[in-house]
Amino acid sequence: MNRLRHRLLLVFLAATLAPLAATLWITADLLDRSLSLATTNEVDELSRSLQATGRALFTANRDALALQADKAVPKVFHQPASAWPDEVREFYQSGEAERFQLAGEAQNRMDYLVRRGSDVHLYSRAIGGPGMKLLADEYAKSRRLVEQARSRNLRRGYFWTLGIAAAAIWAVCLLAVFLVTTHITKPLEQLTAGLAELAAGNLDARLTPRGHDEISSAMAAFNHTAEQLRAGQERLVHVTRLTSWQTLARKMAHEVKNSLTPIRLTVEEILARRGERDDRFLEQASQIVVDEVVTLEKRVRAFSQFASEPPVQLETVDINALVDERICFLKTAHPEVCYKLQLDSKAPAIADQDLIKGVLTNLLENAADAAGPGGSVLGRTFTENGHVAIEVHDSGPGLSPQVRRTLFEPTISFKKAGMGLGLSIARKSAVLSGGDIEPIEGELGGAAFRVTLPRAGDA
Repeated sequence: MNRLRHRLLLVFLAATLAPLAATLWITADLLDRSLSLATTNEVDELSRSLQATGRALFTANRDALALQADKAVPKVFHQPASAWPDEVREFYQSGEAERFQLAGEAQNRMDYLVRRGSDVHLYSRAIGGPGMKLLADEYAKSRRLVEQARSRNLRRGYFWTLGIAAAAIWAVCLLAVFLVTTHITKPLEQLTAGLAELAAGNLDARLTPRGHDEISSAMAAFNHTAEQLRAGQERLVHVTRLTSWQTLARKMAHEVKNSLTPIRLTVEEILARRGERDDRFLEQASQIVVDEVVTLEKRVRAFSQFASEPPVQLETVDINALVDERICFLKTAHPEVCYKLQLDSKAPAIADQDLIKGVLTNLLENAADAAGPGGSVLGRTFTENGHVAIEVHDSGPGLSPQVRRTLFEPTISFKKAGMGLGLSIARKSAVLSGGDIEPIEGELGGAAFRVTLPRAGDA
């Protein structure tokens, strides 16, 4: 069954790897094209343009302010330097002769500082627009974006992310397919193993269906088939044994009958001449011989009945009426036994009426003997799975496991005056009618038997 699982996995691989590879290739190509259209280069060029613009603006204002210094009136800072602004004091302390620098919060003003002895002259010029600070901030921001984009390999990162995500999704799907195939193939493996055991002769092999799918139905059908084969085997074994015992019974009946005729003739002759000899002796001897003959005749009748093969006439039989009639017939013979009836409203069966009468008589007689005075016997009929069932329960001592195994063996009897053929003949009659007899758990504390026959509507 692993081959089926491997085939399902190969089908999944063939059905998914090709589309997955095509999807990765198309996605990677589109991603590469998208990244090629990124604005990193444009941002770099823009930042350089901002830098050049800032420098040009600074240079132009510086030159203009230098020309203006010859005509403009500066702002003069006299000693002491401690009262000067910080930028003026810092310039004075640096020792420089002159300096151009941007000033103002937005750097929208350019100052020109010139040392004149111990004084400092300050010339200022306003820069038009938002100011150099905003220009410098935009330049710095664009340079950071360019450096970040260049420090990271976006293509490789995107490709690795795409590959890992696709592989993870595919692996999860593969695991799901593996679990599903295992769920499907495991019951099939059990069914195959059960069929192998059944083919090897193990008719006790059974499976445990789970769920309500087709495989569970196949398992239930397997169990039903195995049960039918087991029942058929038991019936075949029983019929085979009966055939052997029938041959023995015919032979015994023939031999016993051959001995009965001279015995009876001799006894009659002795009785006819009893006046010529010791009458008391002859009478006692004759009585003994007659008793033995009677016993032999009983045995012969029992074996003859067991060995006979009466023609089977199957017909529709009212099982309820038959059970009621047998119980009414036996009540007079066992007035000390309490009989109970539980009859199904519809229980017609296909059987040989005479054979089933014999079966019921045997079972009910055995139940009455087992129950004893004050005991109870229950007769029940019902329909189940296309069969009509007849159950006979008694309140006797019940059957031990050892007794159950030899119940239907010929010449095995558990009654003092029994011949051991009653249950064998009863089961034979049930089998000939298309049914069977089996011992079951009794409801009255004693033994119980169930006779199954084909139902009339389903036969």
